[in-house]
Amino acid sequence: MRILVWHVHGGWMEAFVRGKHEYLLPKTSDGGPWGLGRGGREWPAAAQEVDVDSLDPASVDAVVLQRPEEIAAVARSLGRRPGVDLPAVYLEHNTPKGDVPFTLHPLADQRTIPVVHVTHFNQLFWDTGKATTTVIEHGIPDPGRLYTGEREEMGVVVNEPVRRGRITGTDLLPGFAGVGPLRVFGMGTEALPEALNLGGLGLSEDRLRIAGDAPTPKLHRELARCRLYLHPLRWTSLGLALLEAMHLGMPVLALATTEASRAIPHGAGLVSNDVEDLHRFARRLLDDPDDAYAMGMVAREAALARYGLEKFHRAWDELLAELPQGTRRVSSPPSRQDSARQDSADDAARQDSARHDTERTHR
Repeated sequence: MRILVWHVHGGWMEAFVRGKHEYLLPKTSDGGPWGLGRGGREWPAAAQEVDVDSLDPASVDAVVLQRPEEIAAVARSLGRRPGVDLPAVYLEHNTPKGDVPFTLHPLADQRTIPVVHVTHFNQLFWDTGKATTTVIEHGIPDPGRLYTGEREEMGVVVNEPVRRGRITGTDLLPGFAGVGPLRVFGMGTEALPEALNLGGLGLSEDRLRIAGDAPTPKLHRELARCRLYLHPLRWTSLGLALLEAMHLGMPVLALATTEASRAIPHGAGLVSNDVEDLHRFARRLLDDPDDAYAMGMVAREAALARYGLEKFHRAWDELLAELPQGTRRVSSPPSRQDSARQDSADDAARQDSARHDTERTHR
């Protein structure tokens, strides 16, 4: 199949474009949220950058939508309406926001476009109304068992921890720094030392070691040198960095929130909302590298079984094959009024980078 899909969530796309289809990634000169293309990533040749406005509408077999505004954008560019005369699914990456658990999903009032959730937690907590829903859990390209645990440190991967604050559990980091050193990777982490002010809390500034936004291969190598992986995030769908750490063979500590309790099996570390328990367990692993190594092996085996690429692609292939095929008829172009409304929606979407975090939102 030839599948139109915007590069919105870099971590998820790392897995998706390694399937057996052709993936059409809109590219624009500014390379923004509506035209990132491959984003400079080393993806298979099947991931093709395209000018969506120049595409032959009949050449597109399906579209994977990830933002509500994409429905009108596709209809405007291709003259084919997702869910009507173009097979479509809507992929929801995120946990609901606002009045949880009463948050109404943007596609809740329709039946023609199924909603795919990446976790069972998300499917449970979003109110999707009459829309058909299913869950296809994440797939992770296996980086290999790189774990050495040679550094007596807790590795953390998070993007924009200061801006996102309590969502990412940033307020919990000083408590863990009191247990042992933290090595923090991700975008915007350079602002952490000033925000946390460990010195003002009576802690050595050296307890916070900023590694920054490292390329994925380097991230994996450096993260795997840390004794354990710490996942203090309160309200994210399921951080892909957590699953990557498990693939690396790292023992993991996480809050018992969202999907963490399903992802992390018994014996792979500790999942708890008792922060003091997490502190004690972190100290145990920092002091006992053999124990940490054994738990990391359990984590890796579980991650390979549940979040492997083969299982991920098989589920997506089955879903795409079941979509109603619709027609390849090109409908009339949208009116000027419709185009103006969509231009306004596009402008709003470009400003919504805090929600979509286009590059590596899984951190």
